[in-house]
Amino acid sequence: MNRHSLPPQIRSLQAWQWLARRIRVPLGFVTAALYVFEVARRPAHPAAIAWSLALVLPGLALRAIASGTVKKNRELAVTGPYAYTRNPLYLGSMLIAAGFAVALLSWPLALVLGVGFAVIYIPVIAGEEQFLRATFPGFDDYCRDVPRLIPRFTPAKRLGGQMTRADSADSPGGFSLALYRKHREYNAAIGASLLYLSLLYLRPMLETLLQRFR
Repeated sequence: MNRHSLPPQIRSLQAWQWLARRIRVPLGFVTAALYVFEVARRPAHPAAIAWSLALVLPGLALRAIASGTVKKNRELAVTGPYAYTRNPLYLGSMLIAAGFAVALLSWPLALVLGVGFAVIYIPVIAGEEQFLRATFPGFDDYCRDVPRLIPRFTPAKRLGGQMTRADSADSPGGFSLALYRKHREYNAAIGASLLYLSLLYLRPMLETLLQRFR
């Protein structure tokens, strides 16, 4: 099908997805450079680091439980955290990112992270919803009961409709440690631990290196 014959909404989404793919890596480098700059320019604030855990730990837990629940491309996840929000993995990532912005007391980092999430995740979520709507007949029913990102206070009741692909023998279930390991979600916890170590030790290391070169 010719691109110009597609509906305007589809063309707009495709253009946004193309932009997201193009800027994902450069934005990652910008964010990393800004993080190092913010860590190096002032000492760590123990109170801010402690408060950041109120966002980072729930974010890690949410991603861990979601990764052990979802069976990508085979089953529409509607249990566990997916009964509260349709995108618990992305919500968990946002909580973790916000937590480290709090730990650094950095508005510039918070702004870059916010723009980055908006530019990258909005088209990604829209594209995933297109796939899920085409794959699982029960997806529209699920969308009516469960918000896209900001979670509801109570879990949605078990939904009707088709939640698994026709070529899949799976049925919706709860948390699976095997799925958690398969999706390598432990990398998020490792990454968060390394970032906290950098908050505590990167600045002293940089100061030591500068002193040696003076």
